[in-house]
This record gives sequence, C-alpha cells and structure tokens, in this order.
Amino acid sequence: MTPEEIDKTLSEEDIKHCYITPAIENKGWDKQHVRMEYAFTAGRVIFDGDVHAHKAPKRADYLLLGHTKQPIAIVEAKSANKNIGAGLQQAIDYATTMDVPFAYSSNGTGFIEHDFLTGKETIIELDKFPTPDELHIRLMNHKKLTLEQQDIVDTPFYFDAYSHEPRYYQRIVINRTVEAIAIGQERVLIVMATGTGKTYTAFQIIHRLHASGAKKKILYLADRNILIDQTMSQDFKPFKKYMCKVKDGNIDSSYEIYMALYHQLVGKDGEPDPFLQVKPEFFDLIIVDECHRGSAKDDSAWRKVLEYFKSATQIGMTATPKAENGANNLDYFGAPVYTYSLLQGIQDGFLAPYRVTNSYIDLDLSGFTPEDEEEDIFKRIIEQRLYERKDYGRDIAFKTRRELVARRITKMLHSIGRMTKTIVFCTDIDEAEEMRQLLVNMNSDLCQKAPRYVLKITGDDNYGKRQLDNFINVDEPYPTIVTTSELLATGVDCKTCGLIVIDKEIGSMTEFKQIIGRGTRLREDKGKWHLEILDFRNATKKFKDPDFDGTPLPPVKPKREYPKGGGGEGGGGVHEPHVKYVVDGKPVTITTEIVSVLGEDGKTMRTESVTSFTKKQIISHYSTLDNFINEWTSAERKAAIVEELKELNVLVDAVRKKNPALAEADIFDIICHVAFDQPPMTRRERANNVKKRNYFAKYEGKAREVLEALLEKYAEHGILNFESADILDHAPFNQIGKPQKIVRLFGGYDKFIEAVTELEKEIYKVA
Repeated sequence: MTPEEIDKTLSEEDIKHCYITPAIENKGWDKQHVRMEYAFTAGRVIFDGDVHAHKAPKRADYLLLGHTKQPIAIVEAKSANKNIGAGLQQAIDYATTMDVPFAYSSNGTGFIEHDFLTGKETIIELDKFPTPDELHIRLMNHKKLTLEQQDIVDTPFYFDAYSHEPRYYQRIVINRTVEAIAIGQERVLIVMATGTGKTYTAFQIIHRLHASGAKKKILYLADRNILIDQTMSQDFKPFKKYMCKVKDGNIDSSYEIYMALYHQLVGKDGEPDPFLQVKPEFFDLIIVDECHRGSAKDDSAWRKVLEYFKSATQIGMTATPKAENGANNLDYFGAPVYTYSLLQGIQDGFLAPYRVTNSYIDLDLSGFTPEDEEEDIFKRIIEQRLYERKDYGRDIAFKTRRELVARRITKMLHSIGRMTKTIVFCTDIDEAEEMRQLLVNMNSDLCQKAPRYVLKITGDDNYGKRQLDNFINVDEPYPTIVTTSELLATGVDCKTCGLIVIDKEIGSMTEFKQIIGRGTRLREDKGKWHLEILDFRNATKKFKDPDFDGTPLPPVKPKREYPKGGGGEGGGGVHEPHVKYVVDGKPVTITTEIVSVLGEDGKTMRTESVTSFTKKQIISHYSTLDNFINEWTSAERKAAIVEELKELNVLVDAVRKKNPALAEADIFDIICHVAFDQPPMTRRERANNVKKRNYFAKYEGKAREVLEALLEKYAEHGILNFESADILDHAPFNQIGKPQKIVRLFGGYDKFIEAVTELEKEIYKVA
C-alpha cells in the first residue's frame, strides 16, 4: 500500500488493528509469540511526603517472541499521518534496552527494519514482514553456534505455578551468561544492583546449565549463613531434591548442587582444607555471591577455593564491582557480561527512590581539641590533638553527640512512622550498643509493649543475630530499629527497610553502595515506596561521585587504610588494643539540615521545595495560563492531564498536603495557583457557582437528580472521582437505577455524555 492510498485520519490504534496486526499474523506470528502493549518497566516511582505514584511504564506496541519464546523483535506503530519511520528511533531504544536484535516501525503502509546484527535499515512492503523462521535463521547465522552450544542456549527458563517471568534485565543477564558459558568462557562477572534479583537470576542460570547437561556439579558460595539459608528456602527451592548445604566441611558427593560458606571449606589453625576431600575437577560450575567481599584478594580464603577448582567455570555476582589494589574482581572475572545499576533500577521503577536528610552537627564541623590535662569520664587524660569527625566513635566519643543523634532518629521516626524498619550504622560495636540503649529510652513507650522494638545486631551478639530473620521478615514488626556497624551492610535482604541512618565514616564506594542497598527494595504492598536516608557523616556526597553509577577504573595507588577500633565486627580478625576516650557535657547542636531527593535526570540531588519545583515543571510544559486552561478544558478526561504531570515528576496531591489552604481546592485551581499565582477556589465554591447560575433548570425529574448528585460527588471528592468509569454503580446513583436506566433518562448514551461534558464545562466556567 502506498502512503497516498491510506486514510490519513486513521489513529495509531486504527493502524494497528487494520494493518499491522494482520500483516504480522499473516506471516505466522501466532498469539503465543506476540505480546501487544508489552510493559517492560514498572514506571519510576515519584513521591513527596507520603504521596506516591508510578510514572507510565515503557511499553512496546508489539514484542515478538522467537522459537524459544525469547524476544526477537520490537514493532512500534504510528498513526497514518506520520512517516513510516516515525517510530523507529523509539523501537531502536526499546530494542537496545531489551537486547532484542530486530526493530521495526510502521504507519500502516509498510515497515522499516533496523537490523542490529548488520547495522542496516530496510524498507519492507506491508505483506513482506519476516516470518518467525526467517528471523530465527538470520539470528542463528549471525551467532554461528554449534549444535551442542545451541542446545544449551535454547534450554528454557524454569517455570511453574509459583514462579514468574524474568524481568527484561534478568533475562539479558541469564541469556548472556548461559551463552558465554556455552561457547567456552570460563570466568563471568555479573553486576546487578542490590534488590534487583541476583539470587533469582543465579537460580535460572544454574537451572538452564544443569537442565541442559552442560554443568552437573555446582557450588554456590556465600560468606554468611543468612545468605545461604534465605537462598535455599526462597529462590533455590525447586532444587530441593538434589541440593545440600555443606556442613562441618563435609562434601557429600551424592548431591548435585552444593550451598557453602567459603570458610567452611577452608581448614582452621593449620588443619587440612575440607575441599581437598574431592578432586579439583569435582565441580564444573562455581557461583560466588557478593564477590566484592574479597574473593579476588590473592590471600583470601575464597581465592584459595577458586584456585583449587580452577577448571570449573566461575561466575562472580556483585552489586559493587571493585577495582582496588589487592581486590580487583574485574581482573579476576573480567568485564561484566551485563551491568544493571541502582539508578537504572530507580528509573525503571523496580527500585525505591531515596530522600536524603543531611544533618550537620556543630561539633563535627569545628572539631574538638581538649584542654590541657582534660580527662574523659573514665579519668583518663585525653591525648592532646585536634579530633575531627572521622575520629568520632573510633578514637573519641561524646555522650551529648550520641544523644543528639538518637533524638534526631526518634524525631524522624515520629515523622515517617514509628514502625518503619530502620538500620542505624554506627562506627563500631560499642557505639551500636550505646545507640541501642539511647533509642530504647527515647522510645520506651513502644519498648514497654515490645522489648524487641530496638535491638543491636552485630557479629558478637548471638541473640541479635538470631533476630535477623525477624527483622527481614516483611510480616514481622519486631525488631523495628536495629543498630549495627558492619553486619547488615551487605547481603541481607531487608525488603521493608525504610530508613537508613549513617553515623560512621564510609571509606569506600563499595561499602557505601552496599549500605544504601539495604533499603532500595520496593514493597508497595507493605507501604514501602521510597527510602529515607538520615546522614550525619556526609557520606551521601558519594551520590555525586561519577563512580557511584559508573564503571570502576583500575586502581592507580593504594588507598589509605584507617585502623579499626576495638569494637569492629569484621571477619573475626584480632585487633590491637585501642583506647577510645568518652567525653560528657560537651554542648552540641544540629546547625543545619538539607533535605534532597534524586533529580529527574537520575544524577543530581534536588533540594528545592516541592512548590517551587512544581511551578517550574508546569511552566516548562504550559507556558501561559491561557495555554493551560485551553488544554484543561479541551481534554476529554482530566485524569489524562494528571498522568501527564506525573511524567513531569509533579504530584498535585503532594502540593495540596504541603499547603493546608489548598486542602479543598480543585486540581485545576492548585495548578493555576502554584504555577500562575491565581487565587484558588474550593470544589464546593465551584459547585455552588453552578447552582447559582441555575444550570439545572433545563432538566427535571430523575435526570436532574443524577446531575445534582454528580455535582455533589465533584464537590466532595474532585474531578477524578467525577470522571470515574464506574461512578454510576455506586450510591446514590445505584438507588436511582442501573447505569443503563440512568443513561436512558437522558435519551441514550450520547445524550448522557453530552450532558456530563456540559456540566464539566459549567464547573470550570469563570463566574
């Protein structure tokens, strides 16, 4: 069909229905292999205060699945009055994101194809769209896999009644890893932000390699019991029949999948290494979870295990790839096969955005120099020197500073909800215990009801560690607040953690990312939409570091290492005796606080108020008041404009909550007031104006009763409720009759819609 032959008034939906869908189906793409309106992101979460919403997800018009149900093509449609290639750049963007090899655009006259395998673009006649076989052959010819390799790659994902389809980035990681191993790659690095499903991804990789017969004996290594236990009971549950946990260093050769802590495989105090009981060729696949934790250090226990089983294919998984001297997992595993970052997860709506409150304490800014012969509370003379913030909690501690921090944490919890799961990161174990006591006393009302409201969970505290399962349990309220120094910094899946408090110096980007990662998960069903970060150490300046969401570069020089205090809870090493002075009575105060959120560009932190930000965003889209009014009055559904504002990161309800004077204002009036300085009217005032103009005089009986009830609904709940599709199903309308009867009161559906539209115009008419 030529462009001249097509009706230029046809909408995008018309073009899909009349031309594109038939053209695709006629070439053998059945319903099992076509996904229409396929959303592959969730839509970024935007929030202000306790108001939250998802922006629109990215949605492909058509996603075509190949022979193995793997995505193979994207098709974007455009209306008839657009060029045939008008949707191609969007299709290319979506295909690039989803790792799909073919992208198409169409306006109904034909298709234009972008082939990622060759880099070429081709115009295709409408009835010449490629068949599934044709695209499959082109892809196979490009990959040049052997039959054996192809069998491995074609092994399907695990699926049962309780499993779910991989998200687009998980599918990419799994596919790339399986294919890399199928063609003989021996070391693979996977980088995925905390909370994006690394263990689920590992499960699918293991399943496909094991089910295909490519890998028979598999070792999954982690460094903490909790990581192994939650993996076995959750994502790896389908492996139950042939999976075991290595205990007491005993490797039972009758199993196929082994879950182990690395230190269980290494001998203690000169004893033989338990891994020596099997031959070096015993395992043919090893997955190292959280491989940033030193697995690549030449002297680490992990490295010892990996070197012994060097013939095995080894996969490293981490949220934070390291490029530091002595711990360069990029050198060991190679460049990542795929990286899915925290910021990408936030942009896609799969991870929680964050709001940072930076609290600056005067003592931290000025430092502290003791008087001559000044003593601490233990009557020890304090060494004469300038103590700075980096020394607080390690070389010297101030009781008044601890109390100030505890009060600020408590105040924030009163603001955001006292049952918000909270992790407080302290300098060492001693500081974690002091903070626990202070928080107990400042929240004694809740601790009286539930003694586990505040707990310390550190490496030296067996009771606290036993409570870890309860803390990460989304259905268990206690413990609610936990104090720690290092134990909770990595690997612990705290899905509902809504507040992270930082009162320790964060030396490395790796540690910072891991700490923030404890709160990046979304659990909307549990009210977890975003993460609050309360930062007393300015650690969140690392958000602005280019390395925060970038690719680590090889190290240039060793980083300075500070000795740990006596309360460190690291891997059980012996520390030198360390003196920490404790000072009482030093007056301290918070001099200033800065609250900021991640900007819409995904990089900068925005600190402006919600009102000024809203004004700037609205004016950027609606340049004048008249422009906005015209858009509003001509919109068939006002909800569409509200959705459009969400794409600008504007939440009208958040503006309303910030200004009590706007509590009863119409959405229209809030926008006009904030952006264009117009005096706002309440919904009730607008409704009364309609009545004063005697608008209802031309209606009588039940029809008038319906319109009066609609106006009352508007006055009580607003225009979005007024436009609700099922409004006639509820009181008081259901007492008048069923929707069909109500429509007949006006002479049919068209007449009813006409009456409602006219009423809406009356609501927004200038008095």
